[in-house]
Amino acid sequence: MAVNPPPAAAPGREDHPETAPLDQAPRPVRVRHFARLKLRMIGNGLRGQPWRIALFAIGALFGLWLAFGGFFLLAAPGLADNADLAVVVPAFAGAILVLAWLLLPLAFFGVDETLDPARFALLPVPRRTLVMGLLAAALVGVPAVATFGATAGLVLGAGARGGWPAAAAQAAGVLAGLLLCVAASRAVTSAFAGMLRSRRVRDLAAVGLALMAALLGPLQVAVIAAVERADYHEFVGPARVLGWTPLAAPYTLGIDVVEGHAWAVPVKLAITAVAIAGLLWWWSASLEWAMVGAASGADARSRGGVSGGPVAQLFPRTVQWLPRSQYGAVVAREVRYWWRDARRRANLIAISVVGVFVPAMVTLSSGVLAGQTQQRTPISVTLSILFVGVYGAVLLANQFGFDGTAYAAHLVAGVPGRTELRARMVAASVYLVPVLTVVAVVATVIVREPVWLPTLLGGIYAAYGTGLAVNQSVSILGAYAMPETSNPFAMNAGQGVGKSLLAFVAMLGTLVLASPYLVAAGLAGGTALWAWLALPVGLGYGLGAVALGLYIAGDTLDRRGPELLLAVTPRR
Repeated sequence: MAVNPPPAAAPGREDHPETAPLDQAPRPVRVRHFARLKLRMIGNGLRGQPWRIALFAIGALFGLWLAFGGFFLLAAPGLADNADLAVVVPAFAGAILVLAWLLLPLAFFGVDETLDPARFALLPVPRRTLVMGLLAAALVGVPAVATFGATAGLVLGAGARGGWPAAAAQAAGVLAGLLLCVAASRAVTSAFAGMLRSRRVRDLAAVGLALMAALLGPLQVAVIAAVERADYHEFVGPARVLGWTPLAAPYTLGIDVVEGHAWAVPVKLAITAVAIAGLLWWWSASLEWAMVGAASGADARSRGGVSGGPVAQLFPRTVQWLPRSQYGAVVAREVRYWWRDARRRANLIAISVVGVFVPAMVTLSSGVLAGQTQQRTPISVTLSILFVGVYGAVLLANQFGFDGTAYAAHLVAGVPGRTELRARMVAASVYLVPVLTVVAVVATVIVREPVWLPTLLGGIYAAYGTGLAVNQSVSILGAYAMPETSNPFAMNAGQGVGKSLLAFVAMLGTLVLASPYLVAAGLAGGTALWAWLALPVGLGYGLGAVALGLYIAGDTLDRRGPELLLAVTPRR
C-alpha cells in the first residue's frame, strides 16, 4: 500500500519551533525569542480592547514627554557655560535614575507578564538563556525607551563640551547605564517575587505609595528651597565621589573626557560591568527560587500556631484588657482592620505626614525659627494644630464604607448604635491619639517653647474630640460604597467630588462645634493660668463633644441601619 509523503513545510515556517514536524527536534530558544514574545503579548493584549489601547497610548505619550524633558534637562548643563553643573547633574541624576529602577518595580511587580520568571518554571530553557532573554524583553518597553531617550541628552552635552571623543564615551556610558538599570530592576523583582505575590506585602507596597504621595508636598517645598539657595560648587566633591560608584559611574564618562581624564573611562566601564555581572548572577541564583515560589512555605512555617481559643485569638495583644462583649469584639475587630486594611493604613500614614508637615511649614513661614520669639503662641501654629486634629477625625467620615457588606453581620447580631460608634471611636483613637500627641510634641520642639506644649495638646485634643462628634453623624448620613479593589486610592466615578464635599461639611461642622473653645482660648491664651488649664479644658471639651455626638448619632444609627448597609454595598 502506498504511503503519501508528508506535506512540504511552507516557506519561512522552519524558523518557528512550534510548526516543526514531530520527528524533528525543535530549534533551541534564542534571546531574540523573548523580545518577540514581549511584542506579541503587547499586541495580543491590545487587540479588541479600546480602553487598553487608550491607556497604552497615554503611557507611551507620558514616556515620550519624560524622554524629551529629561533629554533637554540633562543636555542643558553641557550646553551652558557652567562647569559645576556639568559635573553635578550627571552624577546625581544618574544615581537617582538607577535607584528609581531599583525600587519602583517592587511596588508594580507583575504588571508585565513576560518579566515574571514563574511563567517559565516548566519550560526546558537554560538558565543563562532565560536570564539574558528576560533582560532583552525588559529592554523592549516604554520605561527602557524613555530612559534611553532621556539619558541621551548627556551625549549631546558631552559632545558640545568635548567633541566626538567625549560624545562617544558618554554614548557607551548611556548604554551601560541602561543595562545596569534594567539588570538591577530584574534582579530585585526576581529576588522578591515570592514575597510580592502575598497580599500582605502588596498592601505594604500600597502603603509605601501612600507615604510617597503624602510626601510630595514636603519634597516640593524642600526642592524649591534647595534650588533657590543651593551653591552648586559645594556639590562638586560629593558628585565626583558618587561618580566612582556603580550608581553614577556610567553617566560621568563624558565629563571625564572633557576634563582630560580619559583613563577613567575604561575604569568606570569596568566598575559598571562588574556591577551588571553581579546583578545578573544574583538574578540567576534567585531565579529558581522565584519560579517555584519557595517563600510561601517558609512564610507559613514561620507563623506558627496561635494559642488560645477563638475568642482569645480575636483580641490583639494591645487590647487584651477589653471586656469579652459586643463592645470589646467590635473594638478588637476595628483595631485589627486599622492595621491590616491597606486603605486605613494609608490614612494613618497620611495623617502622620500631614501632622508633622503642616505645623512645620506654618512655623517656618511665621518666622519663629528665625529667632523671633514671642510670649504667646502664634495664632498660625495653633490653627495648624487644630487643623491636624480635625483632619484626624475626618478619617472616620466614611468609616462604614470600609466595611461594605460586612456591616450586615453587625445588623444581624443586633449591636446597639451607641455601642457600635463608641467601639469604632476607641479603636481609631488607639492609633490616632498617639499620632496627634507626637504631632503636638514635635510642633513644640520646632517652635522651641516647651511652655506651649499644654496649650497645643489641649487644642489638638479639643479639635479631635469635636471632629469625632461631627463625623459620627456624617459617617451615617453621608456614607458611600468603596470600590472593590486593593488600590487604597481608588474611587468610583464621581466619588472624588463627593468625598471632598463630605470632608468640607465635616470640617465646617467641627469648626462650629469647637467655636466656644476657640473663643475661650483666644481670650485667655496670653495668661499664665491658661498654660496650666489648656490641657484639662481642651481634653474635657473634646470628651464632652464626643459624648454629645455619640448620643445623637447612636439613635440615628439604630433607625438607619438597613439604609446604611444599602449605601455602603458596592454596585455591581
